[in-house]
Formats: sequence, structure tokens, C-alpha cells
Amino acid sequence: MTARSKNGNGGHVAPTTTGRVVGYARVSTDGQSLDGQLATLKQHGASVIFREKVSGARSDRPQLRKALNALGKGDTLIVSRLDRLARSMRDLLNVLHEIGERGAFFKSLRDPWADSTTPHGRLMLTVLGGLADFERTLIAERTGEGRKRAMAAGVKFGRPPVLTAFQKAEAHRRRMAVEPLSLIAQAYRVSVSTIARV
Repeated sequence: MTARSKNGNGGHVAPTTTGRVVGYARVSTDGQSLDGQLATLKQHGASVIFREKVSGARSDRPQLRKALNALGKGDTLIVSRLDRLARSMRDLLNVLHEIGERGAFFKSLRDPWADSTTPHGRLMLTVLGGLADFERTLIAERTGEGRKRAMAAGVKFGRPPVLTAFQKAEAHRRRMAVEPLSLIAQAYRVSVSTIARV
């Protein structure tokens, strides 16, 4: 994601954004226009623009996937504003991670802090990624603690049993009487394999 360039103070690592500027534009419905976004992206140097009309809540956005696949080292993906790219902070961080893995950069024109081509932008995005990881850890810990308390209180997790204890005993008695498993299963509306395990 970086390239080494020497200056008068010695060697320092500095980002190089000498690649293409790739644009991504999205609206939620066919009735909306992409014209405003397209004009803005072109104004900021986008040489190719991927566009689609699909809800941001959908994870399968084909044109976004094409835009990401088109990125090479040193390229920059730009959007007019963040909500055109991501539907949540987690979604944004996942996309940014993939962009970084490709050695590329990201910039939201409406949101100056979301700009991995600048030191301040990279710092902000790194902080957000750390906060998201911290939040996931807290949620996992709370979920685990709640599960332990529930189990200690006698709450049972997992799928409820298909047959009650009485039904199991009755099915077992019918099996011992050599009644066909298919008939027993039909009586309780369960699979033959369920009856075979009784």
C-alpha cells in the first residue's frame, strides 16, 4: 500500500496514488438518477466509473464487486459519499480491508476523514477499525456470560426435542411390537430415522 521515496531528511515511507482513479456510484431504485454522482466522480478524475441501481442493504452488489476487482496497486476508489458504498460500519471496514489488501486507496468526497490517501484519514480509519474490533469482543463476552447464566438457571439451548418423553416411550413400545417404522414415523409426523434412534 506504500512505496519508498527518499527525501532530504532520509528515507521515509509515503503512500503513492499514481494509479487510476476508479469511481463507484449507486442509487437505491431505478427511479433515482446517477447523474449527480457521475458528474462529481468525473470532476475528481475518475477514469472509469462502475454504477448500479440496487439497495445498499444488499450484500450482492455486482458492480461494486467489479469495481473492487478492477483495483490495482496504487489505484484509488472514490465515491461521492460513504452511504453510496457501505450500509454499515462493519460493511465499510470490510470493503476498506479488501481495498488495502489490493494495495489501493479509498476516498469519500463528501467525508474528508474517510480518505486513506492522507495520514489523518488513515489514522481515523485505523481507529474506527480498532473500535469495531473492540465492540465485537464486548458483544462476544456479553453473549458468553449471558449463555452461562441461562444454562446455570436451567435454560436449555439448541433445537427442542422432536418427540416428548411419553411419545418416545410409546414409539419404543410399538417398535418392540415389530410395527413398521414407517407407520410409527407417520403417526408422529417425524422421519423414519428419528424413530430408528428411539
